[in-house]
Formats: sequence, C-alpha cells, structure tokens
Amino acid sequence: MSETTDAGVGLAPEDAALGTRALTRSFGALVAVDAVDLSVPEGELRAIIGPNGAGKTTLFNLITHSIPPTSGTVWLGGRDVTALPEERRPHIGLARSFQSNQLFTELTSLENVRVVAQAARSGPFSLALLGRGKSVAVEEAHALLERIGLDGKAEVEASNLSHGDQRRLGIAMALATDPDVLLLDEPTSNLDPRNTAVIEEAVAAARDRGIGVVIATHDMQQAERIADSVAVLLDGTVIEQGPADELFESPSDDRARAFIDGELVY
Repeated sequence: MSETTDAGVGLAPEDAALGTRALTRSFGALVAVDAVDLSVPEGELRAIIGPNGAGKTTLFNLITHSIPPTSGTVWLGGRDVTALPEERRPHIGLARSFQSNQLFTELTSLENVRVVAQAARSGPFSLALLGRGKSVAVEEAHALLERIGLDGKAEVEASNLSHGDQRRLGIAMALATDPDVLLLDEPTSNLDPRNTAVIEEAVAAARDRGIGVVIATHDMQQAERIADSVAVLLDGTVIEQGPADELFESPSDDRARAFIDGELVY
C-alpha cells in the first residue's frame, strides 16, 4: 500500500466535514475497500477517480452506512458516525444524490423536491408534511429546480422526465436536505454535454456555498475541470491523493500515473 498525501492540507479526519480513517470492507477473502483515509474540508470538491470496479461505489456505501464497514471509522463534522444508521445521516448533514429508482415517480419535479425539503426540516413523520411549513418548502424547491435548470419542468411528473433530467432532479433532492457533505456517484455517466455542464455547474456552486462535495467518477477530464483535489482509488486502495492540478501534472505513484495516462488496463 503506497503512502498517500492528505489533500486536506494536514487536516485530521475527525476535524473535517467528512473524514474516514482506515475504512475497510471485506466480503470473505475479497477486500473491496482497503484502509481508506480521507479528509474533506468544508467548501472543497474532492474527486474519487478510478476504473469501474475500483471500489468507488462501495466506499460511498460505507460512508452512508448502506453497508457497514468491516473496520475503520467515519466522521461527519467532527462526530464519529461509524455506527449511525443510514436513515439518520441526512439529518446530521450527509446527502447522497437520489437515483432514478428513488424518485417519487408519480409526483411532479416540484413535489419531489418539496417533500424532501420538508422531511429534512421537520422529520419524515411530522405533521408539517401535511401542511404546516409547506409554503417555505415550496419556495426552496422552486429555487433548487431553477439552480439545477429544471424550473421549466416543475409540474412534470418525474416518470415523464428524460434520464438526464431525472439525474438533475436527484441532485436537487439531495441539495434539498441542506447538506454539509454531498456525495455524487458518477452523476453525469451516459449524459449528453448539456446535462453534464448543468450538473457540473450546480456541483461547483454547492462547493462555493461551503458544502464539502465528493464525486466518484471514472471521467478524468471531468475531475480535471471541476475538482479541487483528487484521490486515485485502485483495487479498493487510495494509492495517491492531493491537489488536482499537482496530481494530474505529476503523480508520484507509478500506478496512478499509468491510470491517468490511460495505460492501466482493467
């Protein structure tokens, strides 16, 4: 396992907006994520790059606790949340973009975002969802749809949106939770340039508002365009991480260099 450079400029994981220490997940003899250390400060956009099968999605699943780690620690805003159930994490500032199969398909775009905004502020079983607080959530939903370029489709049912628009709606729903940390797993995969540009702009804007953003992508050009820092994940291990411009210009790990140069075949 190679030495890694902390792109959090010496920031300890427990002091970061999002931090992991030696985060590991094994499935029998297979080590899918191997002792990953991350420190993502507020207002930073960290790209996790690596080929398909490198462990990017599994790493996100560990951070959200959709699967528990075999060992290691996860911190959010200085709090050890390693054992905190997945459904509690959005209420303490962690959001992950909603996938197409997680949308309320019979509701409009506006109602999808509004419901999430109300639940985030009032709790999923609050009477506020039945009326009280609805007007504020509707205003927030309109603003988020405008930010993600879907304001013209506010009254369109989610099931009738294109794939790209559903991806954008999922990000708007994640932002509706008012997160401190936003996880985006291949948010622009298989999207056209227009949808990709809109999503990248929205992600950069979230970073500029102080949200710690972590994006998993195999698109190195995208990582170069928008990331402040980059971690290279291969075979479940972070082999190198650091400021994006430095890492892409002169990676110190031979495998990281081979992957960036397109010479590492998986």
